Order: sequence, then structure tokens, then C-alpha cells
Amino acid sequence: MLSNFIAPDSRDPRLNSKARYQMLVDGKSVDAASGKTIERVSPGHAGAVVGIWPEASADDVRLAVAAARRAFDTGPWPRMSGAERSRLMFKVADLILAHQEELALAESLEVGKPINQARGEIGFCADLWSYAAGQARALEGQSHNNIGDDRLGLVLREPVGVVGIITPWNFPFIIASERVPWAIGAGCTVVLKPSEFTSGTSIRMAELAREAGIPDGVFNVVTGYGDPAGQVLAEDPDIDMVAFTGSVRVGTKLGEIAARSVKRVGLELGGKGPQIVFADADLEAAADGIAYGVYHNAGQCCISGSRLLVDESIRDALMERLLEISRKVTFGDPLNERTKIGAMISEAHAQKVHSHVEAGVASGAKLLLGGERVGREAGLYYAPTVFAGVTPDMSIAREEIFGPVLSTLTFKTADEAVAMANATEFGLSASVWSTNLENALQSIRRIRAGRCWINSVIDGTPEMPIGGYKKSGLGRELGRYGFDEYSQFKGVHVTLGRPAPWFG
Repeated sequence: MLSNFIAPDSRDPRLNSKARYQMLVDGKSVDAASGKTIERVSPGHAGAVVGIWPEASADDVRLAVAAARRAFDTGPWPRMSGAERSRLMFKVADLILAHQEELALAESLEVGKPINQARGEIGFCADLWSYAAGQARALEGQSHNNIGDDRLGLVLREPVGVVGIITPWNFPFIIASERVPWAIGAGCTVVLKPSEFTSGTSIRMAELAREAGIPDGVFNVVTGYGDPAGQVLAEDPDIDMVAFTGSVRVGTKLGEIAARSVKRVGLELGGKGPQIVFADADLEAAADGIAYGVYHNAGQCCISGSRLLVDESIRDALMERLLEISRKVTFGDPLNERTKIGAMISEAHAQKVHSHVEAGVASGAKLLLGGERVGREAGLYYAPTVFAGVTPDMSIAREEIFGPVLSTLTFKTADEAVAMANATEFGLSASVWSTNLENALQSIRRIRAGRCWINSVIDGTPEMPIGGYKKSGLGRELGRYGFDEYSQFKGVHVTLGRPAPWFG
């Protein structure tokens, strides 16, 4: 067993909760009409059932959609002032903080992520809700007072309507918090469908919103599988917009379904983020950031920096530092306070990650570290893995692995580095490491990615927009731009005085 592996403690009393959840529809906690449920076994603790939630049918989802439709068409929420919506949303943020430890534990057990990481994420989500709450009362349209003495132009901002939000398993609480507050802050109503793997904390979010006073039907949560639950949200004519975060394959399918009824679609999809390290970079900081960028959330992160592009003149010096960190970084038991890297989400996903590693070896890449599953009797763990000698044509340089696997390539010039960074169908994120700010900024300007960093990675604040280029998605979330995703803009022409007659 590797010395940096922390074996799970099966005697930990926190594994005995078997938390039971109900969906939230029209302000009421309900089970699936069929009585069917889904049991979630902790990926970090073999055999431990840590959550049970309903398995919704298509009819269950339609009831939630109908509730959201009524709440939008006849309820108070879209007609409230921004100040009223803001006040209730701030209460949600406060309640999230008040329940931080409870939510972090559930998130850690369901996803398999380290408990310390989960705590930080829950705190960040409270900040997301607070920012959206503040902006909800600052949303505005425009007026045009320069189109003639007898005319006035108004641009009215209105909510887009009922939004179906489908979130993935890797960051269930964060991604719901990146979408729900912006949607309801704009005056929309929501039906949220979280992943069948990680539904508990999303249900708790809606329950806290109910406790805060968000009106019935504004924030509904249904739990179940993509087919039928997610598909209904794309098909139902009472849904005005679908917002999805997940794979390119599923996002493309949802987009095709939504297009049949001309629904608006927001998509945040896959990534293959490059981390470019120039010769003048601070190598100690870069090595630490690269490790964080690829190992965060066990690499199960769409903005993971999984492609390392390093100037060949500093390759050896950087790799020495990076391998030292990779050999020491602790991975294993999500409930251990010292753990930095947790578990894979499922057995099928762990196998998929390993198949990518095997393909890398078979294609001639040099495996410097890892490449193995560890502690299989206790949980779904994969060792930190580093490849060198990778070429752009290899699958591990092109395909999203979604595990703690780094593919290292080298370059000679800045032009070559940028070209390699852009040589992918994805465009979600990118990092540049350099002490030359001009070089860093010029490189970032040329990289086609929606979320970029200079001398950092996987960083963000509620003020900054996120989203993808190319197959990484459509639309933008967060910041002021995020509210535009959930808004319609209506042009109103006002004639002052009596208009000139058309006839006579």
C-alpha cells in the first residue's frame, strides 16, 4: 500500500446516518408516486449506504413542472420587487452557513470528496447566494431618450419563465448554487434535477429555501435518472429553458430535444484544460498549482488542468518538483481531515479512468507515477498519476479523463504553446504560469477558453462569469452576465403626444 494512502475507517460513526430524503414539489416534501427509491453507497466507504431518495417517474417530474408553471404564471415571485426577492435569498445564504457542517458531511459522503474541501465549497455556495441576492435588486433595463422629441424607447428586463436545471455529480451543491440563485433572482421559477448519485444536498438546499420563505413552487427538486426525469425537463412544453452541466454527449442530446420546442438552452460541458508553464515561471508555485489543478476533487472536475504544457528548457526541473508533491499528497478516506484527494464516483467511472491510463501506456507515453487503483476493498480510489512524453495525437492529450491523471507535453515557443492549448474540441478553462505579465496576458488572449487564470488554477468568485468555447458549452453563468441567461428583453416604443396620421 502506498505510504500516502489513508485507508477509510469503517467504524466512523458518521457512516451510520442512512439519511432519507424526499423531493420538494410545490413547497411539499413528497415521495415518488411508485414508492421507488435510490440508495447511495459511499464511494469512499465500501458498502456504507449514506443516502436514500425517491426515484421519480416522468409523471412525478410533470407535477413539479406544473407547480413551477403555476408559481410563475400566477404566483407572487415574478411580481415581487427585487428588494423582496433579495431579502429572502439572503436568508437562504444565512441558512446554508448555519448548516455548513451538516451539508459538508452529506456532500463528502455522497460524492467521496474530502470533508475539508466540502466545508469550503459549502461556504463558497453561501457567498454565491449572497452575491445573487444583492444583484437581484440591482437588475435593470434601459431607456433611450435620444430617438426624437416625440418618442421614448424602453428596454424591459423580464424573467425567461420556468427553468429546468440538471446538475452533475461532481459538485452538486456548488453547481446548483451557480444556477438556481441567478434563475430565481431574475424572477424565474425552477425545477432542479440533480444526479442520481448525489441528490441529498440539493434537496436540503430547496428545504432551506422553503424555510427562508421562498414561495411554494418557486424552487422544486425532483430526483431520479436522466431517463426519464431529465428528459422530461427538456421535452415538457411548460419548461421555457433548460440549463445543463455535464458531458458533451448528454448536453448535445438535451439540446436536440429542447430545439424541437425552441427552448432556450444553457450548457456547461466537458473540458481538457491546459496549464502552460513558461521558462520564467515561479516553479515552486507552478508545481503546487499544477498538482492542485489536476488532483482537485480526484480530477473529477470539468475545469481540471489535466494537460501540462511546459517549456522544454525547464521540464526536468518542474517535473522533479511536481513528482515530489505527487508522491506525498494524501489520498483516501474522505472523512479524514488530512485527506487531499478522495474517491472516484462509481466503479464504472474508476474503470473508465483506468482504461484511459492503459491507453496512454499502450500509445507510448511514459508513466512516471501512479496508474493504479488502490484500496479497492475499502473504496473507489485511484492513485495520483503523471505521464510524460505525451504527444498531441494521443488520446490522453485529447480526451477528458476525469480522474487524477496528468498528461505532460513540451513546447519551444509561445506560439507553439498557444497552438497546443487550442488543439482540442474543448474550451472551458486554461492556466498560464509566467512572471512576465505581458507574455501571460497575450497568451491568454489567444487561448479559446471561457475561464482562464494567470499564476493560479481553479479559482473564482461570484462576480466573474464562467462558461465555455467550442464544445464546452453555450452561455455564461455568474456575475452580472449570469442574470442575462435567465432574462428576456422587451423593446417598448412609447409615442408622446398624437402621432402623425397615416391616412387622411
